[in-house]
Amino acid sequence: MQEIKISELFYSIQGEGRYMGVPSVFLRTFGCNFKCSGFGMPKGQLSTERETIAINAETFKDYKSLPLVSTGCDSYASWDPRFKHLSPMLTTSAIVDSIMDVLPGHRWLDEHLVITGGEPLLGWQRAYPELLSHEKMRGLREITFETNGTQELYPETVSFLKDWQNNKNIRFHREVTFSVSPKLSVSGEKSDEAIIPDAVRQYQDVGYVYLKFVVATEEDVREAEDAVMTYKKSGFNGPVYLMPVGGVESVYTLNAKNVALAAMKRGWRYSDRLQVPLFKNEWGT
Repeated sequence: MQEIKISELFYSIQGEGRYMGVPSVFLRTFGCNFKCSGFGMPKGQLSTERETIAINAETFKDYKSLPLVSTGCDSYASWDPRFKHLSPMLTTSAIVDSIMDVLPGHRWLDEHLVITGGEPLLGWQRAYPELLSHEKMRGLREITFETNGTQELYPETVSFLKDWQNNKNIRFHREVTFSVSPKLSVSGEKSDEAIIPDAVRQYQDVGYVYLKFVVATEEDVREAEDAVMTYKKSGFNGPVYLMPVGGVESVYTLNAKNVALAAMKRGWRYSDRLQVPLFKNEWGT
């Protein structure tokens, strides 16, 4: 039986993108190919909040005890190896049992599964067919992969996800969504490593795809426009969202209105971050 290193597994409201407001199970895998230390910082500077917390990483016993950060990646413990002791390796069967435990009815009704990270399309994707084929997952209708859009799907993942959606023995509609959040320079990452149109085009052959850019300034929005053009040249034809920077409410509220106006001006969609005003973006929400 295959295993996945799991950072968090919890039930909440999806706060972003296409399924905003939908009750969802979040499966957060461990590991990422980016650090995103630039969020919330002046251009060209990187956050040191995570480094300060990591000095005493071994003293934290669970995710609920971890501090929130106002700069850098707000899910830092889901990929920083100094916090790996908080993320157990679980078999796919154990993960399914945990999912059933957090679902209000202990089975799938109208809830939605979000596989997030870190970066969920790293090597863990090899285990997803086994996870999603479990008998207790049969009632699942909709899955979203929250990805940075740099990792291509393995051939066996492509084949499985297509078959999962087109299963003739299922009497209801199934759909796979890829919520692609390309990292602009505001994240502190390099654009040539972050903007990978071929990967996004592959996702589009498998399911519904949209782009979601985290922005703080007009300069960020212009950079997003350039990225959208690059994706469109490779065949991307889905919707585009803008979402404000801000893992804590004081930062989020500074940007929200301007980001909404920028999205409207371009005919794009605005994504809120409901987990910030509703739950203060605490771990497990």
